[in-house]
Amino acid sequence: MLHLEHINLTVADVPAMLKFYQAAFPHWHVRTSGSGEWYGKPRNWLHFGDDFQYIALSDNGEGENRDLTGHQVGLAHFAFVTDNIDAVTNRLTAAGYPVAKQGADEPYRNNIYFIDPSGFEVEFVQYHSDVPGERNLSS
Repeated sequence: MLHLEHINLTVADVPAMLKFYQAAFPHWHVRTSGSGEWYGKPRNWLHFGDDFQYIALSDNGEGENRDLTGHQVGLAHFAFVTDNIDAVTNRLTAAGYPVAKQGADEPYRNNIYFIDPSGFEVEFVQYHSDVPGERNLSS
C-alpha cells in the first residue's frame, strides 16, 4: 500500500501559513522545526501534522505562486478528505479565509476550495459514498 505522507511547500511566511493550516486541522501540531541552509540560502522550517502525515513548510520562498487561472506548469491544487466539510469551512471562514470557489454539484461528494496565504489552492472534500465509481463522478 502507498499513501501520501507529506507535502513540502516553500513559502515566504511560515507563521501565516501555520495559522491557515491550524484553522483547517485543529487536531494537528508542530511536530518538529529547525533551521538550516538550502543550496546556499538560510531557511527556517517546520513540520505541521499528526503522527502519520504532515505539511513541511520552509520560509525561503521568493516570488509569487503560479496564476491559478492560467496554464503555467506547476501545482494546480491539493486536496484533503474530511468527514465534516461544514466544520472545516466554518473554521476557515471564521479565521478570515474566504471561500475561493464552491465545488461541483455532485450527489456523492461535497467539495470546496480555499487559497492559503502563499497562494496554493487547497480543496476539502467530503464523500457520501464508499463506491469509487460514485465518488469520482464529474458533471
